Amino acid sequence: MTPAARPSQHAPELRAAARHMGRRRFLTVTGAAAALAFAVNLPAAGTAAAAELDPAQITDDPFTLGVASGDPPPLSASLERGDPHPGSVLLWTRLAPTPYQPDGGLPAERVTVHWELAHDENFRRTVRRGTATAHPEFHHTVHVEVTHLDPDRVFYYRFRVGSWVSPTGRTRTAPVTHAPVSGLKLAAVSCQAYADGYYTPYAHLAQDDVDMVFHLGDYLYEYAINSVGNNRNYTDRTLPDLFNHETLTLEDYRLSYALYKSDPDLMAAHAAHPFVVTWDDHETENNYADDIPENNVPPEEFLLRRASAYRAYWENQPLRRPQLPEGPDMRLYRRLHWGRLAQFDVLDTRQYRSNQAYGDGAQLPGPDVDDPARTMTGETQERWLIDGWHASRALWNVVPQQVTFSQRKLDLNPVAKVSMDAWDGYRASRRRVLDGAKAAGVDNLMVLTGDVHVGYAFDIKDDFDDPASRTLGTEIVATSIASGRDGSDKPANWNTYMTANPHLKFYNGRRGYVTVALGREQARADFRTVPYVTRPGAPAATAASFISEVGEQGLKPA
Repeated sequence: MTPAARPSQHAPELRAAARHMGRRRFLTVTGAAAALAFAVNLPAAGTAAAAELDPAQITDDPFTLGVASGDPPPLSASLERGDPHPGSVLLWTRLAPTPYQPDGGLPAERVTVHWELAHDENFRRTVRRGTATAHPEFHHTVHVEVTHLDPDRVFYYRFRVGSWVSPTGRTRTAPVTHAPVSGLKLAAVSCQAYADGYYTPYAHLAQDDVDMVFHLGDYLYEYAINSVGNNRNYTDRTLPDLFNHETLTLEDYRLSYALYKSDPDLMAAHAAHPFVVTWDDHETENNYADDIPENNVPPEEFLLRRASAYRAYWENQPLRRPQLPEGPDMRLYRRLHWGRLAQFDVLDTRQYRSNQAYGDGAQLPGPDVDDPARTMTGETQERWLIDGWHASRALWNVVPQQVTFSQRKLDLNPVAKVSMDAWDGYRASRRRVLDGAKAAGVDNLMVLTGDVHVGYAFDIKDDFDDPASRTLGTEIVATSIASGRDGSDKPANWNTYMTANPHLKFYNGRRGYVTVALGREQARADFRTVPYVTRPGAPAATAASFISEVGEQGLKPA
């Protein structure tokens, strides 16, 4: 979604850092780390080892931001690491007795954190326990990778610091890649602007029975949040003024994550289910493309901001060590397996893309959208995706990613406008991906999408302008958790979109999430919505359900 460009408000320290460092030096690991430290005042190397905090000095609950888990790994990834045991879980927490302060209420000292994993939520059958260090350089976040676990089973986990014990989380390991799994139920979520409303859909998702949750981007927004939480209109609290400006520096991004992750419904969803996360644009800046920002600022300056955003993202998400960023670069695309049932190719459509054509926004498609030199994913990621399909032995090949993949005409004119930020603005890139799926013999393709703050269900056509052409797969678009405020069942452009796009089978503008049950014979998508988010307590309902049969792609009402 593209609001009008705002005047540049980049912080002076970012501009100063950019002036002192050329682009080539910045893009080296050493240069990027130096620039990041210069811009955001990171502690010097070795600070974390200088002192250890006595847990007795932590007099307030440090687990104010809850717990999380993520990324059940495939067997193949375990073997690549030389680990013969595919069972592994990634556990996350952050210590922050006062999360709305820049230091979280802790000194720049390391803290020893005890963790425990069990078969039962009462921790009578403990499976593994150990310690991890919460370093101040990583804002006292903890990422614990627990290995050598039984595959395909549920576990419970918790953390302890001194006398403080965290909430209990529930997670699970993935099946081994050759396992003949009969079913999997996932949820897909996206776009959770704190300022737009309450996270009520997460309260319902926390109670839903799913194996894992895919977050498809816009976990936070860079925009200012006022003392009453904007559209939340708080009357029982006053948010500090430090949130009431655009997010620019590492400190800003860290504080934003603290605000977002302090929401009790989001904490409940993270505690209930493992999350597989990928970003879109707002975790850094609206509609950026590679090193090109929304506003007219030098790439060096923007890359400093991007490095800060990427570091804060890794710190605050249940991600593994391979995703740890190096300055402004972070390998987020990755592949997960769920037995022989499903392969998930999680994409990053922001970090490597060409600049949006024709000034971005809704535009008439010109020759640039069909330029084979332009890319949505970058050449390396595109080749990785298609090569992965050739090697896949899964029944379902699922692509969790960010922006609308299917053609989406925005009006009824003979030549309709389309979104330059979506795959419609990168048609040559989309054509290569679809041709790659065909060449690899992918029979059951599903794309999971976020970004647009509505729920869609598309048939993916070989030729979107020919309704009779072959259906190559389905696209399920998860509506937003809160972004866009309450929304409506039928937005004003509902008739236009449904008429202009015969491959669009469903369109709903409420907030919510979608669940997808993958089976050996069919997939079923249930679009879960709530009637409002600008006040708490909304009920949830299923707005529509669709199935797509194995070997016969195309959505049908369930």
